[in-house]
Amino acid sequence: MGWLDARCHELKENGTLQPMYTIDGAHDLTEYTLDHLEGYRKSGPVRIGNGAFSQKQLDIYGELMDAIYIFNRYGDISYDLWQNLRRLLEWLSDHWQDPDEGIWEVRGGPKRFVHSRLMSWVAFDRALRLARQRGLPAPMMEWMQASADVYEQIMYAGWNEKKQSFVQYYGSDAIDASSLLMVLTRFAGPTDPRIQSTIDRILQELTSDSLVYRYNPKKAADDGLGSIEGTFSPCSFWLAESLAMAGRLDEARLMLEKMMSYSNHVGLYAEEIGPTGQALGNYPQAFTHLSLITACYNIDRALNK
Repeated sequence: MGWLDARCHELKENGTLQPMYTIDGAHDLTEYTLDHLEGYRKSGPVRIGNGAFSQKQLDIYGELMDAIYIFNRYGDISYDLWQNLRRLLEWLSDHWQDPDEGIWEVRGGPKRFVHSRLMSWVAFDRALRLARQRGLPAPMMEWMQASADVYEQIMYAGWNEKKQSFVQYYGSDAIDASSLLMVLTRFAGPTDPRIQSTIDRILQELTSDSLVYRYNPKKAADDGLGSIEGTFSPCSFWLAESLAMAGRLDEARLMLEKMMSYSNHVGLYAEEIGPTGQALGNYPQAFTHLSLITACYNIDRALNK
């Protein structure tokens, strides 16, 4: 795990993680628009770089800690790495309530996104599990309190009683498919009434047949894109997997089988699927295929119990 030790040594002076790097590990992804190019099928603007590199994305702390927690099953975590992780969690303890740009990298200004709070909870939860399993030195009481505070805040402020669903950000009524990760990260049980109701709301408001939109841009936080996008392939697989974990196996299996029909001739998927089944966005997209693999694995396991 030397690559992660090296990356953690490159932390910003304020202790935060970069949300994005170039393929060679550099930090500067200054974004430029190439106005002389029209883009694929006139889908401009054509950009190089990515403005999201300067955003605050609190969810990355949960992603990091979850990856390390899984790695711990098969390898060793160095003391130096653990010290750097403690430094990150110390920063997160003070900043998890900050607004940020979230998983979807919105460009309309930071919000208190529920998913960002969820992944902050994941960061503390996985850190606590690691410390207990490995006997690593850690401020256990501080992390336990932070974990409890995040959890209860999500349940109170992230839940919309009128919608009977978790929503995209505090105070909104916008439904967001990232709420499905509450199931997949084990934040809440798949048969919890709030989770079941949220799944039903996503099926009702964001799903077209087997295809799931990330959110409704007319109701959600301003993403700065100013356009209607296709359905987001990872979200479709999240929903199929969540249905399986909730015991709704017939729905899960049908959704997965329908999604299989949208791959190309070699079984690959684009980031998005358009209204007539066309591939849109990044292609092939690793995020989508990771979601496909975990959905297939867990649906198969549920069917063979």
